[in-house]
Amino acid sequence: MFGRNSSDIGVDLGTCNTLIYVRGKGIVLNEPSVVAVERGTKRVMAVGAEAKRMLWKTPENIIAIRPLRDGVIADLESTEKMIRYFISRVLPRYRFIKPRMVIGIPSCITEVERRAVEESAYKAGAREVHVIEESRAAAIGADIPIWEPAGHMVCDIGGGTTEISVISLGGMVVTNAIRLGGDEFDEAIIKHVRSIHNLIIGEQTAERLKIEIGNASPDKTIEKVEVKGTDAITGLPRRLEIDSVEVREALKDPITQIIDEIKSTLGKTPPELAADIVERGIVMTGGGSLLKGLDKLISRETGVPAFIADRPLDCVALGAGKYFDNAKDNTKNAYDSLNG
Repeated sequence: MFGRNSSDIGVDLGTCNTLIYVRGKGIVLNEPSVVAVERGTKRVMAVGAEAKRMLWKTPENIIAIRPLRDGVIADLESTEKMIRYFISRVLPRYRFIKPRMVIGIPSCITEVERRAVEESAYKAGAREVHVIEESRAAAIGADIPIWEPAGHMVCDIGGGTTEISVISLGGMVVTNAIRLGGDEFDEAIIKHVRSIHNLIIGEQTAERLKIEIGNASPDKTIEKVEVKGTDAITGLPRRLEIDSVEVREALKDPITQIIDEIKSTLGKTPPELAADIVERGIVMTGGGSLLKGLDKLISRETGVPAFIADRPLDCVALGAGKYFDNAKDNTKNAYDSLNG
């Protein structure tokens, strides 16, 4: 009865955004991973986009927090409340028949952190919880035929982590993951603006700079954006115009770290699978992959073609949502091949 009537949910529990895929409906929710709670009582005041607008702007009695940092749970109670709220929005009647849930997690997290994710999901109302590596979920979501005997490389750059994996026959052959992603891009911009211009800007301003004029490779045109912040010396509000050359310089260190991890993963890949990757290329997923010129820079630095998947922001949620069908189909294929 549960199998026929319960909903299967795929969750990309991201540092920046949470996406939920419901079987038969597709992605039904994409909200910032932010919770606003009342100080002292911990009563939830807002979740998602509404709570994100409160970041750094709340009165003393309200705290707006991001319960996930670097791809893992930093605040268990707030994460549980956030998941419960999101599930109630996409499945208003889930409390009667609890859903099965598949959650994408970074491969670099510890067993304790893994259990924290599962515990949050169970407390939020899941009947059954499975976790899957983000890069494998991203590969399934990008429609990569991971079950064939060939090498496929996926580079998933999320808000808090970057995961590079070589996948063959449905398994992870080589995986490298670092706790560095879009958040570190923003932090690098904040540090650069303060050290060069003595201007303090917030995370949302840094994110806007990254999205609007952020770039990894030199471009023909130099773009400029005006930002507002606080003068680090006088403490007074000030305006400043930043160009794309400065933003590229600010992002140089975190981008170099990601490219070094890709090179390291390629260096550990068995020769036959490496040959497949050279032919098929590196598939890039996650919000960080959308940084202008990053795919071209990776291709130039590694000598391997790199391209951005269709719907890169959605790949992990799509792959997590297709987990049960994917496992069932490939179990059947394996059974058929064994029995002629």
